[in-house]
Amino acid sequence: MTLTLAEIQAAAARIRPYAHRTPVLTCQSLDARVGAQVFLKCENLQKVGAFKFRGACNAVFSLTAAQAARGVATHSSGNHAQALALAARLRGIPAYIVMPENAPAVKQAAVAGYGGVITLCAPTQAAREATLAQVVAETGAEVVHPYNDERVIAGQGTAALELLADVPDLDVILAPVGGGGLLSGTALATKAYSPRVRVIAGEPAGADDAFRSLAAGQIVPSVAPQTIADGLLTSLGTLTFPIIRQHVEQIVTVSETAIIDAMRFVWERAKLVVEPSGAVPVAVLWEGKIDLRGLRVGVILSGGNVDLDHLPWQL
Repeated sequence: MTLTLAEIQAAAARIRPYAHRTPVLTCQSLDARVGAQVFLKCENLQKVGAFKFRGACNAVFSLTAAQAARGVATHSSGNHAQALALAARLRGIPAYIVMPENAPAVKQAAVAGYGGVITLCAPTQAAREATLAQVVAETGAEVVHPYNDERVIAGQGTAALELLADVPDLDVILAPVGGGGLLSGTALATKAYSPRVRVIAGEPAGADDAFRSLAAGQIVPSVAPQTIADGLLTSLGTLTFPIIRQHVEQIVTVSETAIIDAMRFVWERAKLVVEPSGAVPVAVLWEGKIDLRGLRVGVILSGGNVDLDHLPWQL
């Protein structure tokens, strides 16, 4: 299927009983700092602390009864693992999560706490995929990819729908980009719902594969990315790249300094716990490589899962 506004609206209805409708907050000191009116869509306050719950929830509750009975499976060391485990628990079905053996103990504990059945593997992409294939062969579970899945993309697009409904006269929406699930869902929802709104992405300069992919006109894989924004390390997917290429105006790269400064500012002034990946679109405003002054800018704060023992400004 080709994703349309109807699929994103159906996803919104499907996840409504389970996902939070997160608030849109403003911060006068942030507005003054960046010279724009900024509206923060707080997905850091979503279940599991990230937008990922939207896509996972839509995927899980899209399954037929026969599919659901076999459970769901994925490989992930991050927010998607927790999101899928929680969504599966809410539907009363098993979630089989393949995680690299070096995944932080706190993340493994979170996945287990949501009822996920964890299988550890060597910390390589090949090992993750091979282990997932083995789990699926044994269980018959439905694979839910973290971003290269239309059900997931539609679910992620619901955040932008809510933002546009709450703040109808935006000029721009900024979102971060890693694998592109959030960005492609945001772009589809925005262009269908309010075509004049510009969609712009932020990406760490040390993990700029999406920026380079857009310039090259084809997917340029992420190789040895170096950034504190650990949620944005993955390459674009075969489903997300064409959507981004068609609907996203540009991708702006930002420095590590700007990410950390923006993150700290949001903590101190807006009183919002946002993770480095979630601060990346704020860093776009911070550095001012593109002129958004005087505009009404929606920013999707993608998540708030931070290791409090290793805050970036303490390193």
